[in-house]
Amino acid sequence: MSLCRLVVTCPDRVGIVARVSSFIAEQGGSITEANQHSDLETGRFFMRYEVETRNMNSDSDAFRCAFADIAEEFDMQWQWRDGAQKRRRLMIMVSRESHCLVDLLYRWTAGELDCDIAGVISNHDDMRSIVEWHDIAYHHIPIPAADKTPAFSDIERVIEDSQADTIVLARYMQIIPPSLCERYSGQIINIHHSFLPSFAGARPYHQAHIRGVKLIGATCHYVTQELDAGPIIEQDIQRVTHCHTAGDLVRLGRDIEKSVLARGVRWHLQDRVLIDGNKTVVFA
Repeated sequence: MSLCRLVVTCPDRVGIVARVSSFIAEQGGSITEANQHSDLETGRFFMRYEVETRNMNSDSDAFRCAFADIAEEFDMQWQWRDGAQKRRRLMIMVSRESHCLVDLLYRWTAGELDCDIAGVISNHDDMRSIVEWHDIAYHHIPIPAADKTPAFSDIERVIEDSQADTIVLARYMQIIPPSLCERYSGQIINIHHSFLPSFAGARPYHQAHIRGVKLIGATCHYVTQELDAGPIIEQDIQRVTHCHTAGDLVRLGRDIEKSVLARGVRWHLQDRVLIDGNKTVVFA
């Protein structure tokens, strides 16, 4: 089976689903999964189709050319992704906490993430052995406190040279500069604990334990120039009690962080996340 994905965002109006579905049928495609959402507040329409293309009478380039007329008619932002033509390429960035990185590497080797990992960038050398064991390039780029600009220029060059199209911050504890946020808008995925802004800074789980929190959690989101305020992809929580120690909160929090990040990355790779301003539509 050969599957392609059509993802569409456009102003909502009558006839979009009928027009697109009929066009795919005329091309010999078979829709195997269909998702649509109309935002009544913004008047925007969102669509994601998975299409079986084995019997189509045109290749992907011809499909794109023919579909362009429909896209213009409905003022669509759209993409037709042929997974057989080009796999997504991930660049993972990490500091000293390994749980999210190790989890992503395991899921990648197990075939859960449909992508190539272009490399790993870190401001520390701690993760080199585990990354290189997976035969993945490791780029150690320290970030000096005095002037971070040259280091982030090096990071941007590594990302560009690797042809990565998605950047995953797997507990990378540095603020991404505005230029990088703008260049890779909608392509940088971050994970953080859901205490922000209540317990910002170092040792947030220990701060939360002192305050006696009853819920801990994590948020996966796209990175924007506004720190930790980008469109949210996925979240999860777990209830805790007075019986849990600060160490328990750290352990439980890491489990939530890695699972939430993995879901967010997988949905992004599958084109299930459509950005709507500072929100997302997630066809999970």
